[in-house]
Amino acid sequence: MIFQPAPRTQAEVDAARPLDIGPEKVLEMDEATWYAQVYRGDGVAQLTLRAVAMGSILGFFLAFTNLYVGLKTGWGLGVAITACIVSYVVWTILLALKVAKTPMTILETNCMQSTASSAGYATVGTVVSAVAALLMLSASAENPQGAHMPVHVLLMWTFFQAMLGTVLAIPMKRTLINRDRLKFPSGAAAATTLQSLYSTGDIAIRKGRALMIAALVGAMFPPAIDLPLFGKAGEKTGLIPASLNIFDWLPARGGKLVDGKLESFKPSDWTIGLDMNPVMIAAGALVGMRTSIWMAIGGLILAYFVGPAAWDWTWDSPITGEMRAASAPHKAWKEIGIWLGVPIMVSSGLLAFAMQWRTIVRAFQGLLGGGAKVEEDPRVTATEVPMSWFVIGGSIGAVGCVSVAQIYFEVPWYYGVLAIFMTFFLSLVACRATGESDITPVGAMGKIMQLTYGVLIPQSTTANLMTASITASAAGSAADLLNDLKSGYLLGANPRRQFIAQFAGIFSGTLATVFGFYALVPDATALTGVGTAAPAFPAPAAQAWKAVAEVFKHGLENMHPMHQKAIFVGAGIGVVLTVLDAALPKLRKWLPSATGLGLGIILPFNYPLSMLIGATIAWLWTRSNEKSADDYLVPISAGMIAGISITGVIVAVLNASVFAG
Repeated sequence: MIFQPAPRTQAEVDAARPLDIGPEKVLEMDEATWYAQVYRGDGVAQLTLRAVAMGSILGFFLAFTNLYVGLKTGWGLGVAITACIVSYVVWTILLALKVAKTPMTILETNCMQSTASSAGYATVGTVVSAVAALLMLSASAENPQGAHMPVHVLLMWTFFQAMLGTVLAIPMKRTLINRDRLKFPSGAAAATTLQSLYSTGDIAIRKGRALMIAALVGAMFPPAIDLPLFGKAGEKTGLIPASLNIFDWLPARGGKLVDGKLESFKPSDWTIGLDMNPVMIAAGALVGMRTSIWMAIGGLILAYFVGPAAWDWTWDSPITGEMRAASAPHKAWKEIGIWLGVPIMVSSGLLAFAMQWRTIVRAFQGLLGGGAKVEEDPRVTATEVPMSWFVIGGSIGAVGCVSVAQIYFEVPWYYGVLAIFMTFFLSLVACRATGESDITPVGAMGKIMQLTYGVLIPQSTTANLMTASITASAAGSAADLLNDLKSGYLLGANPRRQFIAQFAGIFSGTLATVFGFYALVPDATALTGVGTAAPAFPAPAAQAWKAVAEVFKHGLENMHPMHQKAIFVGAGIGVVLTVLDAALPKLRKWLPSATGLGLGIILPFNYPLSMLIGATIAWLWTRSNEKSADDYLVPISAGMIAGISITGVIVAVLNASVFAG
C-alpha cells in the first residue's frame, strides 16, 4: 500500500512526536548511526493522503507566487518553509473546528512540504525562462503579440522535465546526503523550522497569523491597480495608478526634436518612477541589501550613462537601415541594457561555476564510487528509493522530453538524446553545488547548454532554448528534491515515501504553472510592453536566455556596434567582479554584486527601486529588533508576495474574459 493511515489515537500522535535529537546533531552522524538513532521506521505516519492533498493544494497556489515573482525578477523563492507555516496554522484551525480529528505529525508535514515544494517551485523554472523567451522571439513588428505554444505542448513539456529532474536525484541521494553528509542549508533550515513548530506551536500560530494578514493586504493591490472599474467608458482605469512619476523634478539626460525644438527627457521617460505594486518591495526584503543596492546602481547607470549614449549612437545597418542602439528611453533596458547586463551575469555565473572545480571533481568521484564505503544496513533496501524507479521514471521523462522536442521544437532526436545525457552530468554537479553552498547554478547549466547548441544548431533559437530548458529545469527539480530529502533525513523520515510525496506535487504544479502563465501572459506584449508603458512582467531570466539565442542566430557582425561593444564590456565586468569576490571574501559585502548590477541594467528602474526600498526596510527592522525580524520578516514578505501573486492571476483572468474589449 502506497499511503499510510493518518494517526487515529492520541497514542499514535504521541509516537510521532519530534525526536529529542536536534537536526544540528544529525548533521554530524554517519549513515549507520542515523539508522540506529534517528530513523523513525515504518510505524510513524508520514506519507498520508491528507499530507499529499494539503501539499498539492498549497503548492498549487504557491506556484502562482513563484511564477509571478519569476516573471518580475527572474528569481525563484523556496516555498517549503512557507508551506510548513501555513499548513500548521490551517490544520490547527481544522482541529479547533472539529473538521480534523488528529494533528498532522511532524513527518506528515515534512511530506506535505515536499509535495508543496515540488508543485510550487520545481515546475516553474522552464516557463519563466526558456518558454517566455520563445514567446518574445515569436513577436515581430507585424505581430507584436507573438504566438503561444499550444496548451497541451506546454503541459507535456513542463511535466516531463519535472519528472526527469525528480528521478535524476535518486542515484545522487545516498552519496550526497547519507555518505558525504553535505549540508543542503535550505533543507536543514526547513527541518529546523519543523522542529521549532512542533516544539513551540504558539510561535507558529503567530507567524502564520502574520503571514495571513500580509497576504490579505497584498491581495488588495492587483484588483486596485489592474481592474478597469473607474473612469469613462473606453478610458477606464484601476482605483490607483500602476506607478507614480514622482521623480520628474530631477534632471535627466537626453532629448528629442519636437517641431524643431529640443524637448528634454524626464526621469520617467527612462522608467524612473515609483511602482505602486508592493510585490517587489517584499521581494527586496528577502533578497537583501547588497544585491538590491547594486540593482539600483545598475538602473541608474543605464538611465544616466548607457541609455543616453545608446540614444545618441546611430548606425546604418545593412539589413534594417539607420537605427539607434536604443530607439526610445523607455526601451533602453531591453534594447541596450540586455547586451550589457546579460553578459555580466553570464560570464560571472560561468566563471563562478568553473572556479568550483573541486565540487565538479567530487561530483564525478561520487558518481564513480569514489566516496567513502559504508557497511550496508539491512534496512537500506527497504527505505532508499530503488534504482529501478530511476530507470523507469528516467526513461519515461527522457523519452517524453526528446519526443516533444523533436515533434514540436524541431530538435533532431539525436540532439535531444545528447541533451538528456549532458543533463544528467550537469545536474549531478549542480546538486553537489546546492549541497555545499545552497546555490543551484541553474543559470550556468542553461548557458552551457545554450553555448553547446549554439555551435551545433546555430540558426535555431528554438532548439537553443528548449535543449537548455531541459538541463536547467531538471537541475532545479533534482536540487529541490535533495533539499527536501535532506530535511526528511534530519527528522528521521523514510526517503522512499518522501520521494513519492515529491513526485505527487508535479501534477498540481504543472497545472498551476501552465495555466497561470497563460493567464498572466496572454501574449508577448505582457513581456515587452506596449508603447511607452513598461511591461507587466519584464522577465529578466527570459531576456537573458533570449539574448544568448539571438547572438548565435544573427552573429555578432550583424548587431549594432554598441551592442557588440556592450557584450564584451559586460563579459569583462562579470569576470572582474567574480575574481574580486573570490580573492577578497572578507570584503565581499562591500564589493559590487555581479548579479545585482546585471539585473539592474536589464530591468525598468522602478523594479530595482522597489527592491531597494524593501531591502532597506528589512535592514532597519533587523537593526532595531533582530528577534522580531527573525520571527516575522520571512512570513510577512512571503505572505505579501503570495497574496499579490494569487489575486494577480485572478485579475488577469478577469481582464482577459469579463473586461476584455
